[in-house]
Amino acid sequence: MNSRFCFCVLMIAITVSVFRSAEAESQPPNLLILLADDMGYGDLGCTHSDHLRTPNIDALAESGVICSAAYVTSSVCSPSRAGLMTGRDPRRFGYESNLNQSASGYGTRPELLGLAPTEHTIGDQLHSAGYETALVGKWHLGGGPGFHPNRRGFDYFCGMIVGHHDYFPDPQKNKLERNGAPLEEFSSPYLTDFFTDEGIDWIQQREGEEGTQRKPWMLMMSYNAPHTPMQAREDDLARFEHIENPRRRTYAAMVWALDRGIGRIVEHLKSTGQYENTLVVFFSDNGGATNNASWNGPYSGAKGSLREGGVRIPMIWSWPGHLPSESTHRGVVSSLDVLPTFMAAAGQELLPLNDPPSHEDARNRRRGIRQYGAYDGINLLPQLAGEQPAAHRTLFWRLQGQTAVRDGEDKLISLSHRPAEMFQVDVDAAEADDLSRESPERFEELYRKLGEWEVSLPTVPLWGSSPFWSGESAGIYDSWQPRPEPE
Repeated sequence: MNSRFCFCVLMIAITVSVFRSAEAESQPPNLLILLADDMGYGDLGCTHSDHLRTPNIDALAESGVICSAAYVTSSVCSPSRAGLMTGRDPRRFGYESNLNQSASGYGTRPELLGLAPTEHTIGDQLHSAGYETALVGKWHLGGGPGFHPNRRGFDYFCGMIVGHHDYFPDPQKNKLERNGAPLEEFSSPYLTDFFTDEGIDWIQQREGEEGTQRKPWMLMMSYNAPHTPMQAREDDLARFEHIENPRRRTYAAMVWALDRGIGRIVEHLKSTGQYENTLVVFFSDNGGATNNASWNGPYSGAKGSLREGGVRIPMIWSWPGHLPSESTHRGVVSSLDVLPTFMAAAGQELLPLNDPPSHEDARNRRRGIRQYGAYDGINLLPQLAGEQPAAHRTLFWRLQGQTAVRDGEDKLISLSHRPAEMFQVDVDAAEADDLSRESPERFEELYRKLGEWEVSLPTVPLWGSSPFWSGESAGIYDSWQPRPEPE
């Protein structure tokens, strides 16, 4: 073959490669949320589990930044997701309790049972930035027509509107859909694998010829694993015969399937040249639950409580070339920060808030915005990249007679069934040493902050859960102490 011809072909190939690299650099990054459900803080290799195996999530942590003091907005699924979706504390728009099937019996107005249409979702926000958007998996933010994901900023939705589902769905009887159409066929018999298939298929449909893509995309992989019911593939169970507790063994197998799915998605991004231009965040919607054999590591409490085990979760951020690898960020961060961080990566400002709905007190709303801002999350990129020090954060929680505030190093918990207590949770993971009498001035300061936040809320909770859950949550404070990892 003519050497000049070979040289020309080589130069063309190099030029095309350089052009594509420059094009990728100039294009806003793809955005990927990998969300687990009811996963315990300690149930990853990178958070010191000795018995579970999570090689792909651990590799994600090695490729980026793990946040050791990350929080969600609630210790139960639905309000936690409402905070993630909006970048706003869900109590500011009346979203306090779970959307359980019984919730309508405790709602003041059943038509309000869902994420308020006046709130911008992360799908709305990224749409405004020119992104294609999808949500695969669990929604749990309202089942009425006005609450459907396809009407809340997501071009594509495949999954379940409700909060949980069998992992081996019956093709003739299930609660799964794709863009409103019921599903009767599944690419994989196991739900976690099926959701992974759907996510990869959607990414592939965004790809043009030779790995190029039409527009930047945002995909939320909202896995329901390892939420109950406890169901796993037989071959996955066989990997964990060393775990004696059968429920813990099933949990380990469910986490393994979750990890396998995350590995498949990351591998697809790498094989198609998209990985280095994709900002990825992984975390759980709340701490480990009392009924799925999860383990919250050194923390007391569990799902349903406002102790660390209920609201503190491991969070991993990865964006090769933009964020450092093998790093730990020890500052306080929140799931509220996902939206503003994504918008900053996209080079866009957050949308201004819509006018409030009629049931909100307009004066309180204005006062709350003056005091706390329109959004409660912040852009984490400068902190994660090491360009700025960790920010001082004040985070609030309220759930069924429980309230809490973390301000800097200190956390105050106020419960309906005992006096308020104060802890320094970074040195007292078990929240065993009440400092309220030792530091009365600081205790009063936090108590005042919590009260000022509550009176600033523009609406009361729009619905409640069954009183049963209040009793369950209260019991967790005494019964759910730090324990060794189940074997």
